[in-house]
Formats: sequence, structure tokens, C-alpha cells
Amino acid sequence: MTRIGTTDLDVLPLNLGGNVFGWTADEDASFAVLDAFTAEGGSLVDTADVYSQWAPGHEGGESEEILGRWMASRQNRSDVVVATKVGKLDGYLGTSRATVRSAVEQSLKRLQTDYVDLYYAHADDPETPLEETVAALGEVVAEGKARYVAASNVSTERLAEALRIADDLGVARFVALQPHYNLVHRDEYEGPLQELAVREGLGVLPYSSLAGGFLTGKYRDGAPAVDSPRAGGAARYLDDRGRRVLAVLDEVAAAHGTSVTAVSLAWLRVQPGVVAPIASARSLDQLPDLLAGARLDLTVDELNALDAVSA
Repeated sequence: MTRIGTTDLDVLPLNLGGNVFGWTADEDASFAVLDAFTAEGGSLVDTADVYSQWAPGHEGGESEEILGRWMASRQNRSDVVVATKVGKLDGYLGTSRATVRSAVEQSLKRLQTDYVDLYYAHADDPETPLEETVAALGEVVAEGKARYVAASNVSTERLAEALRIADDLGVARFVALQPHYNLVHRDEYEGPLQELAVREGLGVLPYSSLAGGFLTGKYRDGAPAVDSPRAGGAARYLDDRGRRVLAVLDEVAAAHGTSVTAVSLAWLRVQPGVVAPIASARSLDQLPDLLAGARLDLTVDELNALDAVSA
């Protein structure tokens, strides 16, 4: 188990992505994945109010509703670490005080709970004074509607300022960060943002941990077309660098008798600041490789080889 930053939340180092619930995984499939994940010691589930508004006929909130019905049916709310977000759902865009106050109530209703463990500002909102956002999120914690607050898609400068404001106001500060980070997408997090996260003791929970599926090894030259809504995004990594990364991943996976997926997550899991990479499973057969990535330990030489080929 690992701890999320300065919180008291101890979790398996795998953050189960809920973006697929109600989208590429129907309710039965979502329940099956959640059951299997928790049976293996997993507890941290990541969702957002906007999931899955992008799907035809969807309004957003579908993922939260499925997670809420699952927790209600299993009577296991206290065993699940629920993370959700505010800021990207139509009608609840941004992080003004009014939006935060209203959005958290709607999320709690959909989740069938009276609190969430981690409440994210889903993206930086330059239209709202940072003091207003930080104070509003502080109110959510003070009222017991969230245990902790966190940030996603935020620059180093804005994150540092938000932490300073929280300290000045005496309200809950961000305890976690959710950046876009994986073996083939490194520049955005590594450097000043990573240094700030480590210095401030933030728990880093990267999204797109498998680069839209590219780091599962499914997208290769001559490979059959993959039936996935994310296939186009993953295919963009299939350049000379991507091919070199896959070659080293193949070697390391073979040495451990495991999958490329597990190796990709194992590399990410031990990067400075990282607590639990986010990865989703739309079916039961995808889950074992994710769980293996939470437990696989790579050698120093293997980590160095992956660093070098992906730099």
C-alpha cells in the first residue's frame, strides 16, 4: 500500500479510472471490474462529473451514477476512496464559488454519498480569481463534503500560487496533483512541476498512464486495427521513438514474464512524486495487467533503460 501525499489515505498503487463507466463499459461490466479491483485490494477510483458527456446521448454524470449505484448495492462506501472533479461539465464550467458549491452537491447525489475523499479542480480556471477557487474548495472540506482537495491540468506557477493562497487563508490546500504523464509523454510533468509536487509533498496521480493504450503494446506496425475510441490518439505515438520504447518494454516484459502494460505502469509508479497511476479497464480481462503493474518491481538497469529510450 502507498499513501496519497500528506493525507491518511492508504491505497494500492493503482488508481482505477472511471472514465469508461457508462461509456465503453456498461453497468454490468463496470460492476464486474469494480468487484474484481476491490477483491484484489484496490480502493482508489477516479471519476468526474463530466464523464461521459462526450458520448452521443450522454449528459455527463454517467460514471458517477454507476459508481454510486455500485457502492450502494455493495454497501462498501467506507472501503472505497472516491475521487471526483469539478470544472469541465457543461453548465458547471470553471471553478467559481457558485459552480463549486452547486457541482459538489450534484456529484454527491449521483454518488449516493455525503462526502468524497478527493475533490479535484479538473482544470485551471483563469476567469475566476484563484482566491475564490481556493476558498470555495476550502469550504467544501470544512463542511465535510470532501476530505481533501486536489488539482489537475494546472501549471507550476498557478499550483504554487494556489498552495500559498490556501496557507494564507488557513483553508485546505491541495494534497494531490493529476497531470498528464506517462513513458512517452514526459515533458509536461517532469521538471519544475515535478519538483514543486515533491517539495510540497503532493501525491501525484497521473492520467493517460498508458498513453491512450499505446503503452499496452497493442498499437504496432502491421498490427490488426484495434477497436477502441482511443485508437487514433494512441497511434500518434507510433514513431521512431515510440518503436524504440516498445522494443525495450518487450525486453523487460519478457524478462519478468509479464505484459508491456504492467511494465509501463511499474515504471510510472516509481517516478518522483507518483503515488498511483490512473488506468481504466472496460472489461475484466484488462484488469490483471493493471494490477500486475501495481506490484511489479523493476531493476535499476531496467528503469534506466526505459528512461534513456523514452527521454
